[in-house]
Amino acid sequence: MTSSMAASQLGFEPFVATSKTELRANWTKDDVQAVIIAAYRQVFGNDHLMQSERLTSAESLLLQGNIGVRDFIRALAQSELYRQKFFYSTPQVRFIELNYKHLLGRAPYDEAEIAAHVNTYTQKGYETEINSYIDSLEYQENFGESIVPYYRGFATQRGQKTVGFSRMFQIYRGYANSDRAQGKNKSAWLTQDLARNMATTVNTPTFGRGLTGTIAGDRGQLYRVRVMQGNSGRTPQIRRSMTEFLVTYDQLSPTLQRLNQRGSRVVNISPA
Repeated sequence: MTSSMAASQLGFEPFVATSKTELRANWTKDDVQAVIIAAYRQVFGNDHLMQSERLTSAESLLLQGNIGVRDFIRALAQSELYRQKFFYSTPQVRFIELNYKHLLGRAPYDEAEIAAHVNTYTQKGYETEINSYIDSLEYQENFGESIVPYYRGFATQRGQKTVGFSRMFQIYRGYANSDRAQGKNKSAWLTQDLARNMATTVNTPTFGRGLTGTIAGDRGQLYRVRVMQGNSGRTPQIRRSMTEFLVTYDQLSPTLQRLNQRGSRVVNISPA
């Protein structure tokens, strides 16, 4: 188990501090709603969903007890919405990387895993490819029928390769980010490391640290970012100007990255 200090420094503390979301026997309606929220967040890579996009039929089946958590996860991943977000406009290898992340909570370990799933999709199609994760022994041992998949690639576990820890950081970009907002879905992220059978470098994602006053579901909130402009280095700068930005929850991380690259200093972040 990773220490809370290390988790904070490396940017994945929210996942260490959060317990598993499980639908236990004698569940209540509130329990099911918690599962639904956690499932959407996990399967859709922390992407914001409009109310009109939600899969109400699958939610209803879960609320009525006609399907369990595993089949609800299956319904989300096989939906047209998931295909639109992560399949149609995404290279196949990147799509497989995201399937590992969303459905098994880890990064692929090696090129053999990628090749196996490429063959599965090519020979048997989309639904079989999705089922190959959800019906796997690995899924059963880690999540069973009642636990929502979660990012387990950060913790030491039985059967997990050490290289999976570093690879997870390559496809993880912070709790305040989403897989659709990363802007890098036009190419796979692990191709070179997998092909060379090399360990992936761990870069501390400072933008991945949880920001005070933000939660994953609070996406309509605007945040005021106060910044002291950095010196360009071209001319002497006696007085540094203060600038404020209003950004949405999803744009916090990329905004902070750009400001850091410019040499600006963030003075304060607060709800607008």
